Order: sequence, then C-alpha cells, then structure tokens
Amino acid sequence: MTLEYFRDYCLAKAGTTEDTPFDANTLCFRVGGKIFSITDMETFEYINLKCDPERSLDLREQYPGITPGYHMNKKLWNSVSVLGNVPDRLILDLADQSYELIFASLPKKLQAEIRP
Repeated sequence: MTLEYFRDYCLAKAGTTEDTPFDANTLCFRVGGKIFSITDMETFEYINLKCDPERSLDLREQYPGITPGYHMNKKLWNSVSVLGNVPDRLILDLADQSYELIFASLPKKLQAEIRP
C-alpha cells in the first residue's frame, strides 16, 4: 500500500475532501466535514480508521498490525499498519467501513447532497 494509492482511493469516494488541520504532515480525509481517516504523510506507517467497536476487538486479536487508535478514542478508532502485516484489501475495506460510519452519522439533508 502506498500513500498515493490510498489517497486516490479515499478521494474517489463521494463528497471526500482532504486537509492537514493539525500540522503539515498529518493528512485527514473527511466526508461532510467529518474525519474518517488520518495518516502521517511523511512516514505513512499506519492509518487511523473508525470501526465498529465489536469488530475492532476481533481485528485487534487477529492482526498484530491493528491496534487501538493512536491519539483517538480507543474504542471507536484503530491504527492500521500499512507495513505489510495487514492485507491491503482489508485496509481498503476498513477505509470503506470508516467512511460509511461517518457518512451515516451526517444529517440526512447533507447525505442527500453528497449522494443524490
């Protein structure tokens, strides 16, 4: 997984924007103004993604490269390694799930604007 591939994947999702609100290296992807993914552009070692709490526990037991979210709510966010110990397809599936969780939390009117 490369940063460029992950970035293109996220930006292809409806209504996704990117910014660096915390510092020049911390890249955030948002939908409806809410963050669904955070990563460090300089090192690109892991990606923080929101996840269902029950699934998070299962994933953390199954993959050593999935840990509680660094600097995030440990119950709702995972840090997912991109260094080869988590399959790329799973990383993309988790990005999809994070996007959908955030999208579902948006007001219905905003959802309809993003996905008419």
